Amino acid sequence: MSSEDDDPIIQEIDVYLAKSLADKLYLFQYPVRPAAMTYDVAHLSAKIKPKQQKVEVELAIDSMSPNYCRSKGEQIALNVDGTTTDESNTYSTKLMDKQTFSSIQATTNTSRYAAAVFRKGELHLTPLHGILQLRPSFSYLDKADSKHREREAANEGGDSSQDEAEEDVKQITVRFSRPESEQARQRRVQSYEFLQKKHAEEPWVHLHYYGLKDSRSEHERQYLFCQFTGMAENTELIKSPSEYLAMLMPPPVEEEFAKPVCPSNVLSMAQLRSLPLGDQVRTLMKNVKVMPFANLMGFLGHGTDSTAVLRCIQQVAMLVQGNWVIKSDVLYPKDSCSPHSGVPAEVLCRGRDYVMWKFTQERWVERKAVAAVVKLPPEDVKDFMEQMSVTRINRGWEFLLPHDGEFIKKHPDVAQRQHMLWMGIQAKLEKVFKLSKEDMMPKKQNPQPGSVVVSGEQLVTKARENVRENYSVLERELQQRHGAQSQDLEAVRVKQEPLSDGEEPMDTSSSVGHNNAAVNGLYSDDSSRDSVNGPCLLRAHAAPTQELRDFVSSIFRKHFVLTLSELKRLFNLHLASLPPGHSLFSGISDRLLQETVLDSKCKQILVPFPPQSSAEADEQKVFALWEMGDSFDQHRQLLLEIFMKNYRVRRNLIQGKLTQEFGDNVTKADLDRLLKECCVSYGGMWYLKGTVQS
Repeated sequence: MSSEDDDPIIQEIDVYLAKSLADKLYLFQYPVRPAAMTYDVAHLSAKIKPKQQKVEVELAIDSMSPNYCRSKGEQIALNVDGTTTDESNTYSTKLMDKQTFSSIQATTNTSRYAAAVFRKGELHLTPLHGILQLRPSFSYLDKADSKHREREAANEGGDSSQDEAEEDVKQITVRFSRPESEQARQRRVQSYEFLQKKHAEEPWVHLHYYGLKDSRSEHERQYLFCQFTGMAENTELIKSPSEYLAMLMPPPVEEEFAKPVCPSNVLSMAQLRSLPLGDQVRTLMKNVKVMPFANLMGFLGHGTDSTAVLRCIQQVAMLVQGNWVIKSDVLYPKDSCSPHSGVPAEVLCRGRDYVMWKFTQERWVERKAVAAVVKLPPEDVKDFMEQMSVTRINRGWEFLLPHDGEFIKKHPDVAQRQHMLWMGIQAKLEKVFKLSKEDMMPKKQNPQPGSVVVSGEQLVTKARENVRENYSVLERELQQRHGAQSQDLEAVRVKQEPLSDGEEPMDTSSSVGHNNAAVNGLYSDDSSRDSVNGPCLLRAHAAPTQELRDFVSSIFRKHFVLTLSELKRLFNLHLASLPPGHSLFSGISDRLLQETVLDSKCKQILVPFPPQSSAEADEQKVFALWEMGDSFDQHRQLLLEIFMKNYRVRRNLIQGKLTQEFGDNVTKADLDRLLKECCVSYGGMWYLKGTVQS
């Protein structure tokens, strides 16, 4: 009752439905002019095609207006009608003194529109039959163009008498048309040419225009009022509350044409997530075929139970090198056959299972060896290989994804169960293909659950690291040797060639006369080099000097985020700019440099790099300025905490966290400044500086 008292009824108005003009009432709109600029000129003529709801109206142009260009009007009339005087001329006064407005339908469904008239406390509604938009028609330009072509044809007609004589003896070919099929008839009926022809066939109905203040107009306006105000004559407006509400807000009806037309094998993410979990996993695996478990969870959406997904994935896929590969019997169901050779599905499943089993044993598989065992057509064998591997020059086919040891560590029970399943499949393959024990033995040791398979790229990365270490030790030995021989000896510089595109060689130049203890002012903390690459220099256990603290503080206030390798590079450049004999040449170890960073209001950011990341140890040590002493410290600390959970994030996630923590006070300029200070963008994602692995 209290809510009703707050919203009192001010007035009740009776509503009537007038139907006298229901099939004749049109609303005209003039979209090319504002409402204040009406066409207050004489209306010369009007006509309509009722079926098409197409109207044309001719309006006079005030040729006496100071804004009218008379010479242009005469030129347009001359181009349209020529110099002849005829009743069919568009402009009888030899001057463009009128314009035509042609209509198009603003909407085809006018059932929700009506014209309303309010009189004596009553509201009378008349449904609209059509809503038309009238725009100026430029058909006179088409007529002028056709006149121009006729004149050109007449000028060239004198030279065509001989051609006409020759045309009299031209051969005539007679053709008989075939009966029109139903399909051809439907195409013809739906064609643009046929529709235009049908529209042209409807005759024009000429109308007489009456002005706004004409007595006939006043008489017609009376039909906008309902002639019978009794309740019995307005049954359309007598509805129950539920029926009236249903009329105002009809239930949504899903129309067939509203759905996007997609190929049969394409499923949108919205449609995918409407399926049961098992069907979602099955559909994804059939399309992708090979997928890590982490990627599968990302596709299924936030909040999906990983235990339920594990149960579903084991029904449609097998574990190969820590990744999930679609089962052969799911990919090739019963009673199907190969699209390439027509081989039955049962034979295809046996051959594909052998390829999958080979990849559980080895990182690389030779296609010829597989074809010799399964004895299937080359197209089918190639299809198997392309589904789960990529070709490598002089190595064979390598498994498509790196080994996912992280999944095996988290789910050892699943890995063990899959291992037992593969043992059963192995026994079946031995029997089907009649393989000996030697054939079943892998070239490399069979990986057990939890073991790590090293890929070719990882081997190359390890070799590059060894080369860099050898160069570093060689530099130090050379400088020690030359430094011991003479204090005036010129500095020795050993340049390391770039190992890959985008990898910058380190400048190892140093003044040996003043510092023969370290090449770049930095000692390595890697004591294992004593046995691998020869003797190593002793570490310097010195306290950080004020000069070192000042350098670290200034460099982080400039860069905000640095990896250890980048910090050492900048420190070496700083040393090169110092005069000989400076105190920083006494030798600064990696440990001392890191301790100085942590004492300078900085913090190490434990970025969770992916397991397969090829970043070096120094590149995975990331330090950031934690406290600068301004009001922006809290924003920066929140950003760095985000990167402690993921090594790459999207901009909208950062913006959402900042808004959640600090409210709407965070502007776009603040976010841009924060990202510019600490991050770099790559591939639509944001990374901390120095952590992007190209």
